[in-house]
Parts: sequence; structure tokens; C-alpha cells
Amino acid sequence: MRPAPSRRLGRDEVDLMTNQPPDESGSLAALISRAERAGRGAPPVEQWNPVFCGDIDMVIKADGTWLYQGTPIRREALKRLFSSVLRKDADGRTYLVTPVERLGITVEDAPFVAVEMSREDAGTGPVLTFRTDVGDVVAAGPEHPIRFADAEDGGFRPYLLVRGRLEAALTRALAIDLADMLEEDQAGLFLVSKGARFDVPQGAA
Repeated sequence: MRPAPSRRLGRDEVDLMTNQPPDESGSLAALISRAERAGRGAPPVEQWNPVFCGDIDMVIKADGTWLYQGTPIRREALKRLFSSVLRKDADGRTYLVTPVERLGITVEDAPFVAVEMSREDAGTGPVLTFRTDVGDVVAAGPEHPIRFADAEDGGFRPYLLVRGRLEAALTRALAIDLADMLEEDQAGLFLVSKGARFDVPQGAA
């Protein structure tokens, strides 16, 4: 993933990105500055062990909207910057992580949304490649499995492991496209990508 620009954002730019009034953006400006430094290149967030500094009022909605203090983050560059320093820990919570701090945020479903999919035949079988709403391009396979969860409408909702424990939920349109690619044998319905088999649990199809 291409890193976000490394220059420090000014106070006015932060206001425009989040639509926050100036007197509410100071702490976010400081966080942006620290995330910029941590997010250069491919940050090794899994290797960092910073102290927990509390929770911040940031929410990733199920539809992929990022909110700060209840207001949508408007700039895609800022959203991608924060996504580069996200980490989900063994406690099930998701954090913004820099080398010096770990801040808890709220994630309603998955932190990312898969918004585009391509299917190619690599000669040894199909390869499904996905693009997320924050710019990651990931080929499903042994290192990036797809799992299927029950959906409220009685069907299934697929999730793709992007990195660490962070997943992308497929949009409804992509889930429908994926359903057309399912195969079936005596063990049930399944999907194949890069030689890996991903079974659809009974009752989730």
C-alpha cells in the first residue's frame, strides 16, 4: 500500500478533513502527526508494544464510514493513513498503534470493506483478488483466507483477512458475485482461490 504523504498537516487542513470546528481538532492534529511518522512505508505494527493510552472517539461503521467525534472523516488520504497503523489484538479490540502509543477505537463490524473483486485463472486454479476501501489489494489464499459468517437475512457474509487480524467485509454486491462462484461436493459448498479451499458452514448459505 502506498504510504500517505509524510508532511505534517496544518490545523486548517485537519478541520477540512473531519469537518470539526477548530477548537476540537487539536488532539486529532497531534495524532495525525504521530500516525504520519509511524505510517511511512509498511509500518511493522505487529512488532510494536506501546503502552495503552486509552480510548479515543473514533468509530469505523459497518458500511466503512470513519467517524471522529461523531463526524465523518472526509479525506480518503487521512482514512488510509489511519488504516496503515490499525491493529487488532488478541483481546478482540482494534487499536491505532504507533511506536509510542496504543489507542482504542470502536469497529462496528470489520475495519475494511472489500469493494472490488477480480477472478483470474492462474493455470493451477482460480485466484480471487480484492481491493479494499483503503487501497489494499489482496489475493485470497492460504495467507489471506476467506471466512463465511451468518448474515441477518439468513444468507452468508464473507470476510477476507487483509493483514494481522484485520478483515475486510465484502459488500453485498460482491457477496452475490461470490455466491455464483461456489462449488459443491459431498462435504458441502466451498470456494477455491490460490489452491486454498474455504468451506461455507452449513446454515450460512
